[in-house]
Amino acid sequence: MDTDRVKDQKTEIAVFGGGCFWCTEAVFSMIRGVVEVIPAYTGGSIANPTYAMVSAGTTGHVEVVSIKYDPQLVPYRLLLTIFFASHDPTTLNRQGNDFGTQYRSVIFYTTDEQRKEAEACIREINTSNTKGDRVVTTVEPLTVLYPAEDYHKEYFRYHTDAPYCQLVINPKLEKITAEFSDFIKKQ
Repeated sequence: MDTDRVKDQKTEIAVFGGGCFWCTEAVFSMIRGVVEVIPAYTGGSIANPTYAMVSAGTTGHVEVVSIKYDPQLVPYRLLLTIFFASHDPTTLNRQGNDFGTQYRSVIFYTTDEQRKEAEACIREINTSNTKGDRVVTTVEPLTVLYPAEDYHKEYFRYHTDAPYCQLVINPKLEKITAEFSDFIKKQ
């Protein structure tokens, strides 16, 4: 639980897919104002998918994180900015060595305001990026969210010495910590 959070403050939910949910969960778990981050699956056609099913790439689901946050401490726009900074939103269905539609860059909105904000953010990135590739992140309505199996929760916290954590997650956390130091939770 975020100790910086004001008691009884209204919270909202943001849902992002930016590659492996272990990485995305680790990034958003350290942001001040984020109350809870849950690895999950959404966007597919099968009810109650498993990790094995989603990993096979045949269900249409995406590995995502559901982020419960206090908008008074961390506005949705800042979450979007961190989301885009924490992965490559210009690669279609791929983040590093993870490839397939289950790793696509996607924002699942829960309100019309989130949709508008996400679309505006993508337009701004594409407008300001005159030399690079265009953002391929899609913006889709959230329908059903299936929490991932328990062993995925807080994966980085419990497996910091694992090679994947050392080689993939640690560099992301270092980058986000450097770029967004004012928004990192106090230890």
